[in-house]
Amino acid sequence: MTNPNLTKVQQELYDWLVEYIRENQHAPSIRQMMMAMGLRSPAPIQSRLEHLRNKGFIQWAEGQARTIQILKNSTTGIPILGTIAAGGLVEPFVDEVERLDISGFFQGINHFALRVTGDSMIEDMITEGDMVIMEPVVNPKTVKNGTIVAARVDGQGTTLKHYHITGDKVTLKPANSKYKPIQAPAEQVELQGTLVGIWRGY
Repeated sequence: MTNPNLTKVQQELYDWLVEYIRENQHAPSIRQMMMAMGLRSPAPIQSRLEHLRNKGFIQWAEGQARTIQILKNSTTGIPILGTIAAGGLVEPFVDEVERLDISGFFQGINHFALRVTGDSMIEDMITEGDMVIMEPVVNPKTVKNGTIVAARVDGQGTTLKHYHITGDKVTLKPANSKYKPIQAPAEQVELQGTLVGIWRGY
């Protein structure tokens, strides 16, 4: 979505920066930006970066292009990427369907939301219809046992559970005594996000 505060070339660079940083978890070099924008000189890139900074879209440490940080998205809100089962397993989320504007509460660039179905997490006050705000998992080894995660189990689907790993076995534990834990080999479990917040409308 185009932001009316940006020119076409500024928007083009900004969108590319957002996607690059999301995928690589670090900022690109000036040369990489030049190549992506089809430019042979760094001057236009530097000019566009200055405009983006002056308009409050990015910031960086002086003289260090690779410290660029995204301050805000040109589209408002956190993307809702589908539903997450708090019960059994559902098909993995794929397409963004709408956006949830809670930018005053959660500022993470890559945060996303999932709509909860089921009641397996009710003892943690997560109920059907809630929106769980998730932070993407960059390094699964940093996720501590007991963390609430969105986890995809190969061939079965995605679920919201407490994550535990022992050796090469993962256990996904519910917060409802009616449900049994899900166990699977670690190589069959992909951690897609960790819980950072819950949004409930009334």
